[in-house]
Amino acid sequence: MNFLGISDFGLFCAAVLLLNATPGPDTAYIVGRSIAQGRAAGIMSALGISVGCCVHALASALGLSAILAASSTAFLVIKLAGGAYLIYLGIRMLMVKPAADAGVDAASAAALRDQRAPATIFWQAMITNVLNPKVILFFLAFIPQFVQGESSQKTIAFLVLGLAFAAISMCWNSGTALLAGTLARRAGRNPHVRLWLERGVGAAFVALGAKLMLTKN
Repeated sequence: MNFLGISDFGLFCAAVLLLNATPGPDTAYIVGRSIAQGRAAGIMSALGISVGCCVHALASALGLSAILAASSTAFLVIKLAGGAYLIYLGIRMLMVKPAADAGVDAASAAALRDQRAPATIFWQAMITNVLNPKVILFFLAFIPQFVQGESSQKTIAFLVLGLAFAAISMCWNSGTALLAGTLARRAGRNPHVRLWLERGVGAAFVALGAKLMLTKN
C-alpha cells in the first residue's frame, strides 16, 4: 500500500499486532479492569484506549505531540497528571466497600454504580491513555516510519495509520479482555474474592501511576 502518503501498510499492521502481543501498561490496565469488574468493563476499557490512540494520532498529525515532547515543562505536567490519575483510580478501587455494606449506605451504592458504569470506565481508560507521555513519544517515533517523507498528504497518512492502529488494537485488546474476564469470572464467583480482586487491581493501578510519575523522560 503506497497511497495517501503511506508506505508498507502491511508491515505496519504486522508490527502493530506484535506490539499489542507484547504486554504493556495498556494491556495491564485492560486485564486489571476485566479481572476486577468483568468482561464488559474490559471491553469498554479497550474501546477507551483505542479512542485515546486516535487522539494521539490526531495530535501527531497536527504537530501538537511534537510541541509537547519538545517542552520539558509540558511533558512533565502530562506525566505527573497521568500518574496521579492512575493513582486516583487505584485508590478508588482500594476503597470499594463490600456489597453488603454498600447496600446499607445509599450514597456508597450510588458511587459504586457510577464507578462501574460503562461510560465512566470508557472515559477513564481514554484519559489514562491520553495522559500517558510514553504513548505520545511512541506515536512520534513509530508512525512516521510509515509515512512517505516527500508526500503532501502527511496529515491524512498520520490519521489513517492512527485509525488502523486503534482498530487493530481494539480487536486484540477486546480478545484479551474477554479471556481475562472469563477466567476471573470463574475464579471470583464469591463476592469476597471479587472484592479482593478489585482491591488487588487497585493496588496495581497505584503502582503503575507511581512508576509513570517517577520515570525519567
